[in-house]
Amino acid sequence: MMTSISSMLLLALIGLVISGIKILREYERGVVFMLGRFHTVKGPGLIVIIPIIQQMVKVDLRTIVMDVPSQDVISRDNVSVKVSAIVFFRVIDPEKAVIQVEQFYNATSQMAQTTLRSVLGQHELDEMLAERDKLNADIQTILDQQTESWGIKVSNVEIKQMDLNENMIRAIARQAEAERERRAKVIHAEGELQASQKLVEAAQTLAQSPRAIQLRYLQTLTEIAGDKSSTIVFPLPMDILDSLGIRAKPE
Repeated sequence: MMTSISSMLLLALIGLVISGIKILREYERGVVFMLGRFHTVKGPGLIVIIPIIQQMVKVDLRTIVMDVPSQDVISRDNVSVKVSAIVFFRVIDPEKAVIQVEQFYNATSQMAQTTLRSVLGQHELDEMLAERDKLNADIQTILDQQTESWGIKVSNVEIKQMDLNENMIRAIARQAEAERERRAKVIHAEGELQASQKLVEAAQTLAQSPRAIQLRYLQTLTEIAGDKSSTIVFPLPMDILDSLGIRAKPE
């Protein structure tokens, strides 16, 4: 009977010792508590803890990719937009991640949702669509500052998708079309202005040389005669003949 009890106690002792042996991978750390108080951070590799007296919480140090659920955001110009994002973060201080916050993953997710709505709500719709990189950087900076006390490092934030209702999509399409028409009219007006300026310069140049005006007149007659098969009679000013040294003989 005593031998049986001793064997059972020995087996229990061996099992207790084995339960205190832990192996942590390269990307894992163990936060060890002794009698409920923080003791140390161990790992990676083979570590031994004292059963019952010491407890260990395992923490993963790899970068976590977290999807931020779609959020209803009201822009500064009162447009409703559904926005989803992705947050990249990792634990850099296992002690803080375990002690300072309960379930750091859920806490970071909630903080990311709140920060996303807060930052985007300060901008108009056009800014949200055109300045996505700047918004990503702003959200990442604010979120990183807020989670620093939890031992969390937010390395990047990417706005994944912005969804607008059908009415707003049609309004944006009409606005884009009006903008294209405006630019076309401006370009046409600028072309007309440049053409008129060149015509003024040409007129001023021709005015300084009467022979040039006369030659241009003759060139125009030649072009018209080449385009038309019918006979066209144009009056020929006498001053053209005088300038070219050709005079009509008196009868």
